[in-house]
Amino acid sequence: MQSQVTTQKAEVLALLRKDGKINADLVEGEVDWFFDKLGMVDNYFTSQSAEVIAKHISAIYANKMLSSAESGKVKINIQQEHKDGAIFACNSVPGSQTSPAVAIERRLDERYLALQDDGSSYRVQVYRSSGFVSSEQQQNLRLYVVNKANYGSDEADPAQLRDELDINKIGDRDFLVKASASTKEIYQNILRKAARIPGPVIESYDAEVGEKRIVICYRRGTTTRFFGALTDLYHYHGFVARKKFVEQFANGFLIVCLYLTTPASQPAQDAADVNARMRLFEKEANLIYILPSSRMASLLQAGELSEEECVYAHAAWKFAAHFINRMGSEYHALRKALDMRDERHAGLMAALKRRLVNATFTEHSIGDVIMANPAMVKLLYRDFARLHNPADADAQASLQLGADALAARRDEVLAAIKRHAAASEQDQEIFGMFLTFNRHVVKTNFYKVDKVALSFRLSPEFLDDQEYPQRPFGIFYIIGDEFRGFHVRFSDVARGGVRIVRSRDTESYATNARHMFEECYGLANTQERKNKDIPEGGSKGVILLDLAKAAHGQPHKPEQAENAFKKYVDSILDILLSSQETRREQAIVDHYKTEEILFLGPDEGTADVMDWASQRAKERGASFWKAFTTGKSRSLGGIPHDMYGMTTRSIHQYVVGILAKLGIDEADVTKFQTGGPDGDLGSNEIKISRDKTIGIVDGSGVLYDPQGIDREELRRLADARLMVREFDRARLSAGGFLVDVNDREVTLPDGTVVDNGLNFRNEFHLNPLSSATLFVPCGGRPEAVNISNVDKFFHHRRSTATTAGGAPERVPRFKYIVEGANLFFTQEARLVLEEAGVVIFKDASANKGGVTSSSLEVLAALALKDDEFLAHMTVQKSADTGDEVVPDFYRRYIENVHQIIERNAALEFQAVWDANKRTGLPRSVIADLVSTKINGLNVQIQNSNLWTNQAFKNLVLAEACPPVLLELVGGVAGLCQRVPENYLRAIFGAYLGSRYIYRYGLETREFDFFDFVQPYFDRIAAQ
Repeated sequence: MQSQVTTQKAEVLALLRKDGKINADLVEGEVDWFFDKLGMVDNYFTSQSAEVIAKHISAIYANKMLSSAESGKVKINIQQEHKDGAIFACNSVPGSQTSPAVAIERRLDERYLALQDDGSSYRVQVYRSSGFVSSEQQQNLRLYVVNKANYGSDEADPAQLRDELDINKIGDRDFLVKASASTKEIYQNILRKAARIPGPVIESYDAEVGEKRIVICYRRGTTTRFFGALTDLYHYHGFVARKKFVEQFANGFLIVCLYLTTPASQPAQDAADVNARMRLFEKEANLIYILPSSRMASLLQAGELSEEECVYAHAAWKFAAHFINRMGSEYHALRKALDMRDERHAGLMAALKRRLVNATFTEHSIGDVIMANPAMVKLLYRDFARLHNPADADAQASLQLGADALAARRDEVLAAIKRHAAASEQDQEIFGMFLTFNRHVVKTNFYKVDKVALSFRLSPEFLDDQEYPQRPFGIFYIIGDEFRGFHVRFSDVARGGVRIVRSRDTESYATNARHMFEECYGLANTQERKNKDIPEGGSKGVILLDLAKAAHGQPHKPEQAENAFKKYVDSILDILLSSQETRREQAIVDHYKTEEILFLGPDEGTADVMDWASQRAKERGASFWKAFTTGKSRSLGGIPHDMYGMTTRSIHQYVVGILAKLGIDEADVTKFQTGGPDGDLGSNEIKISRDKTIGIVDGSGVLYDPQGIDREELRRLADARLMVREFDRARLSAGGFLVDVNDREVTLPDGTVVDNGLNFRNEFHLNPLSSATLFVPCGGRPEAVNISNVDKFFHHRRSTATTAGGAPERVPRFKYIVEGANLFFTQEARLVLEEAGVVIFKDASANKGGVTSSSLEVLAALALKDDEFLAHMTVQKSADTGDEVVPDFYRRYIENVHQIIERNAALEFQAVWDANKRTGLPRSVIADLVSTKINGLNVQIQNSNLWTNQAFKNLVLAEACPPVLLELVGGVAGLCQRVPENYLRAIFGAYLGSRYIYRYGLETREFDFFDFVQPYFDRIAAQ
């Protein structure tokens, strides 16, 4: 080794003399200083060529001379970037936030370690000298060498090599030549481990005496600013890195390798203490991965909070921002005093609520209070740890404490909050929300070692009854680097989709962030009403992508959404499987003490990742993996809603139901539709309908033709699942147009100039041009039509009956509305339209075909054993022909599902229609009353002695379940042996409750239920 360095030193000296940039009298001294006195680690000399070292010495010399001449001190700050890499160097001042190293490592994170638009990747080598930059300054040199990775193959494409794990096929050529055999073995093993999980693998090894080697592997793009955040973390724990490396591989994985030790300048430290701090660093490196760039991180850098305290502060901060009482008691008193059936009152209160939400406790202002009070964070984190840290004896003891003891402990913390923030009611309220958070978390993966995001199972008792009148059964709260999310469920057995919410700019992101829980709650509540005639109650998940993590200010990349969903699911599984994963370091303190299962389904932006979620649950040993997600591929036993038109089949039942009642031919009806041919509902609505569609709005723009959009061309788009921007404009009539969201300054056939295509698309449902006989929203954001803009759903005309100076006549722009998209209308807007004579059927009634299909997909997954499920519910390709082979059972099961969807839709349509005729109540109100009545009756029936009557139970389950499934599993008796009892009870209660209300309506009498069940007992007696 020494002879190699000596030879290299001579080569460097010769190169520098030839170059001539260093004074001839000084060049040998500079080389001696760099090789013999600066104390660069051996790896530096073995990994760099003489030419590269000469460039480094030359750059450092020039920087030394310049800084010394300017200030009399040597301040190294070199930042030289070129197309294939960079060289950075600076004085090393561990823990200093003014050091150039902070900016350098931020640049590394953002430019060289993040996903690149051109697919390139870079290797990073960092060296910290043991000697000093000058005899006067006790500061080391930190040198960064960045080189573009060279995989030696044109096929080194992450998309093609995503599943390749052989390090010899995916490694940089220089790395494969120069890395030791032991390094390559370590990297190979950790790569294989990382490929099995969506987050990081962190391992440690002994290196030289007093030094630990920390190796971290994760998929690139799943976290941001991680490298620099790790530096802050090991500085906080009192370590320095003699050297650190980042190696990127062609399959998209990245490995960070740190060599950590205590500074030589510090006195000898207790070995046990050093080891304990090193273990804590390894544990907290996982937290850094989850939240590397939180606003709270500056408190770690300043040494005021630990990493655990910073991450806790971040989680509690976001919780407080979502749930702090922003309305105030005065708002609720005013709302109660006003007649909310009056649209003017409703509009006033809606506007007031938006203003209060925006103007009181903002997320930023809450963050300011937290940043100014680290001592309060420490106090509240201690309270959190005493409840939820499995390594804390108090947390284990808290499981046995009674309510009085826990309340006393809470009161102590509350008193401390009041003492600390006595002068500020606002501060008290904010930190009171931290305490509320601590006490309503019943399970969390916060202390789990290998998590990929933070997840908290919340007890919903903290919710304000005025803002959330129907209390959910449970709430999951999830936070990751690129997202935050919620999952709300209204019953123990509940199912619903998970949607991803993107934001186009900072303003829309702020709005989405403020209202995301309300959106999740509203969707789950709608789902609860929609699910009235199936066993699962309502649930919904919402994932809000962080706008700041969108690469280079561009729209969210697909990788961000996929990473967010995977972290969301995996962190929820941490909590669901906490009782099964019993390794001591993985333990979760379980205050809930009841096993629970979630059933997830596809929604906006998640249809393509249901397969992954199901398989991930299987990999982690979840017994419920087959039923964990619906909307899976047919090869995994899924029933694709779009392929079989499940949701549209229900929606269209309402369309044809209205037309049949009024004697109207569908071919004579004009229709406007949001949600285009690229979507599930939109495409199937196009395929199944026979109307004259005049307008369609989708993500790409607005397609409009007053003569009716060419049906053949529409069908082509729907079959190919293409957006309306792909429509052949030659097929438009003279009055037709297609305005893309990217268009600017477009003149329509009537002379109207469209300034901005995006704004035109967003507001076209409010444009008078979109008027038609029928409106079917198949897509769109929640509350697109609300009390503030519903007036735009009317034409304002002066008729002969209008007196001079009188108000113009309001004529609805649509006669009939069938809601396919969830929450497209607010209830207040629906009531305004119904009062004006519009026939409207709300989402909770019309849009239930998909949930029915998914429910029956869950039932098959629960009822069939693994081998049966594979044989009968999965569509596989023939080994001989490559064609898909659809099992006969699967085909017949789909037919059963279609029949059940159509029957349920027809029954509810008739019930709502008849109730409206009898009572005059708005259909939107009747639909809610029907749902509430069925759901309430469902619970009563489940808990009645009807369930314990075996013969009666068998008859009901035989009617409620698909015949083809019963045939396969050996009838009701076989079904009862396979499916959990709580699920069977839910089938039983939902079926009887819905059929009873559909038949007898809302105005039932006591003896009606006896009449309803008597035929079952007659059949039993006849057997």
